[in-house]
Amino acid sequence: MFSYQLYSSRNFPPLAKTLAMLADVGYTTVEGFGGLYADKAGLTDLSAGLRATGLKMRSGHFGLDQVEVTPDWAIEVAQTLKMEQVIVPWIHPDMRPTTGKGWHDLGARLQKAGTPIREAGLKFGWHNHDFEFIKTADGVIPQTALFDGGPDLAWEMDVAWVVRGGADPLAWIDAHKARIIAAHVKDIAPAGENVAEDGWADVGYGVVPWSKILPALRKIGVTNFVMEHDNPADHQRFATRSLAKALDL
Repeated sequence: MFSYQLYSSRNFPPLAKTLAMLADVGYTTVEGFGGLYADKAGLTDLSAGLRATGLKMRSGHFGLDQVEVTPDWAIEVAQTLKMEQVIVPWIHPDMRPTTGKGWHDLGARLQKAGTPIREAGLKFGWHNHDFEFIKTADGVIPQTALFDGGPDLAWEMDVAWVVRGGADPLAWIDAHKARIIAAHVKDIAPAGENVAEDGWADVGYGVVPWSKILPALRKIGVTNFVMEHDNPADHQRFATRSLAKALDL
């Protein structure tokens, strides 16, 4: 099942129009992000938009503060929207550890923050970028240390960011198959192309070997595949072309 990360359309308001477009294109599920449900008004608008279009929301991104400081609100959002998965998507550069121990401690912090989320019957995990795969000065891979510190932490694997981090996604899928509950499906343009879109491409039009990676993810039981483009010039083009290509893989 292919979902759609609504962050991809953040520069194309209004939300109601985006949801209608996605339903027309053929999506049945979407993934939220923290800004959409920062308060009750946002949650109400999003819930109404989902009902109007028939779209579901299996998973959502939440800022670390949303789950750590206001876990009751994160749970209320997830339950209102009938989510199954609560995902912390990143931390600001000034908050990122610089040592292996620091990343291990962050994993432990996430482990603790996820306790009430898991107790509410939801899955709780981390979404990576590229910086988790760049060794610290003391020679540690941050993603490994993060997982060591958070033994119950699930993983929404952003495959394209793994590639940009210089790692082999197939090796990471094999090594962490028990943690992976969802995957971001996005693509990287050939070197020097799509500069105005930060070097990203519509799925199937870039260099990420999705014909190998999607079967590997399906083999370990992943069913929540989330389309994402961090900066599309045309979100309808991205949504339409990516879904058409992915359905053939």
